[in-house]
Amino acid sequence: MIIAIDGGVASGKSAAGRRVAAKLGLPFVDSGLMYRAVTRLAAQRGLDPRDENAITALAQSSEMRVQGEHVWANDVDLTDGIYDADYAHALPLISAMPGVRVALVAQQRRMGDGGVVMAGRDIGTVVFPDADHKFFLVAGLDEKVRRRAAQYERRGERVDAEAMRKEVEARDRVDSERAVAPLRPAADAIIVNTDHLDVDQVVELIVKRVRAEAGG
Repeated sequence: MIIAIDGGVASGKSAAGRRVAAKLGLPFVDSGLMYRAVTRLAAQRGLDPRDENAITALAQSSEMRVQGEHVWANDVDLTDGIYDADYAHALPLISAMPGVRVALVAQQRRMGDGGVVMAGRDIGTVVFPDADHKFFLVAGLDEKVRRRAAQYERRGERVDAEAMRKEVEARDRVDSERAVAPLRPAADAIIVNTDHLDVDQVVELIVKRVRAEAGG
């Protein structure tokens, strides 16, 4: 069984996806960690985040592994600091590169062998267009900013509310307008507005729908 859970910044897709996978006995993959890993590798190697050829080659040569909230590239754990603000400006640039997406999508598809719950921005439209179940999570800007700020605070980072708002707006706009694999719901995806739902409620909704469609 393949379950695709897509959505923009702080829509709740990763938190919900992780719990859905646990309830259904499936592995969970947060595809966004792979793009963050490439971005971090590029920064470590001093690559220009606009150098598409160099960064595509980097993505092609990086064998990714994702487990829970951890991500490895060529067996090197890149999890620590993966969300650092230092990488925020480069992430949407690198994530939009066609060559990078092709390289990572190929790996994501292999991760789906045997079944998976995968969260991202193009899982139901590009990675697994024939997924058994597709969900697209949405939330209002104020709620997204609140959630993203809470994520930063849990990591002990200071939050500039206005800068956070601009970052969330910019990331969703770039993801929605990019030429390759733009952020949008698949035609057959179930849209879930999470504004007034906590994670457990979102998980319950998704699991109930999956089990109903699976006949139990």
